[in-house]
Amino acid sequence: MRDKNGHHMSTDEFRRWGKAVVDWIADYQERVESYPVLSRVKPGEIRAKLPPAPPEKGEAFDTILADVEKIIVPGLTHWQSPNFYAFFPANTSAPSILAEMLTAGLGVQGMLWATSPACTELESHVLDWLVDMLALPAVFRSDGTGGGVIQDSASSASLCALLAARERATGYAANERGCTGKLVAYASSQTHSSVEKAVKIAGLGRENFRLVEVDNRYAMRPEALAERVRADRNGGGKPCFVCATVGTTSSNAMDPIAAIGDVCRQEGLWLHVDGAMAGTAALCPEFRWIQEGLERADSYCFNPHKWMFTNFDCDCFYVADRSALIRTLSILPEYLRNRATESGAVIDYRDWQIPLGRRFRALKLWFVIRHYGVEGLRFHIRRHVELAKRFAGWVEEDDRFVLCIPPPLNLVCFRHRGGDDVTRRLMEQVNGDGRIYLTHTLLDGQWVLRFCVGQTYTEEHHVETAWRILQETAAKLEP
Repeated sequence: MRDKNGHHMSTDEFRRWGKAVVDWIADYQERVESYPVLSRVKPGEIRAKLPPAPPEKGEAFDTILADVEKIIVPGLTHWQSPNFYAFFPANTSAPSILAEMLTAGLGVQGMLWATSPACTELESHVLDWLVDMLALPAVFRSDGTGGGVIQDSASSASLCALLAARERATGYAANERGCTGKLVAYASSQTHSSVEKAVKIAGLGRENFRLVEVDNRYAMRPEALAERVRADRNGGGKPCFVCATVGTTSSNAMDPIAAIGDVCRQEGLWLHVDGAMAGTAALCPEFRWIQEGLERADSYCFNPHKWMFTNFDCDCFYVADRSALIRTLSILPEYLRNRATESGAVIDYRDWQIPLGRRFRALKLWFVIRHYGVEGLRFHIRRHVELAKRFAGWVEEDDRFVLCIPPPLNLVCFRHRGGDDVTRRLMEQVNGDGRIYLTHTLLDGQWVLRFCVGQTYTEEHHVETAWRILQETAAKLEP
């Protein structure tokens, strides 16, 4: 019951309903496979079920929880379903969920070391663990000139890297007088759209963003990058930033970091490498080839919230020279001054990101690593890659389908031999059926289906069922 004024939930109520919520989550995870993966509601249908005005008096918690089941769940696309193969995995796990509950319960603000020392020091320590776990360059450890910080997403990491590149290229004058000169940024035609957004936000302007040509495996061509940089310099531009990708969104293509890094060093450009989903694969020694040349990078990021069983949001962002990032983003008003900051002996992560406030994200990453251990994480990554390659083999053996590119890791790109219209109709019918969900992209101007294996509970029989559904649906489309 609520107290007589209908205000705070009592401790006893909190215990009872907290257990009820955990039970609900556990039940949801057990039954998530029974739902159509893609939500079937129509636009506006969820809002139509909600009351037009908020309640004047507080409602009983069991009523609120019942409405989650009745109103919210039908409007969800079930990202945690083992039959979700769309976009990228967002594979949360039990230890991550429990840590997120603790984070919410503690409610700390980690903007300064002084506002919660454990929040900052655990983050630095866990990110140093990951440097060793992934065999990243030692310069990214916090005990040197660089270090890591947890951002909300790779989009924020790219923006922070670009801002630091902008300042370094202008002698840190852009923050004081606005962008000076025609600064130019580069990425491949396959790079995530967040980089283009960062270019706009940072004030470089879309006309100063160059999309570099790719090879037949959709990876950036270093020689094409060098040509574009020279052309821009000759035209009065000021090249400053390059984003390379380890595992592009469309096809999981791997840009040649070492060769791109050589161009960046010769030209004095900031090299940012986006590991996004694929970066997690470097937990396994046999997949570390994807990051060869990373020692040439100024910054790097990857998302544990995609393929490392850590719920959104959690992006690990590393810099080789933290002073450039801090000098770019630091502002110290009087109300944030404190002895620890002034001593210079601590990290204040507010200087490493766009917002001032920050959540205790390191807690869930710490829980996940400790629960699974390095070997446990490797087991699941290897299993997902194995299942994706098996699926790719079935595609190659079926005369109705074309494998567009051999999958380097856990993403399979394929299309129907009948062309774009048949491939599109195949996807629409499969997704409409509700048993599985996958998405598409364009490669060489052709419609291509993406089948991404990486959800926490996806097993071999799920992938086999998905392939059978695709075969059965393709058969119905044949003339």
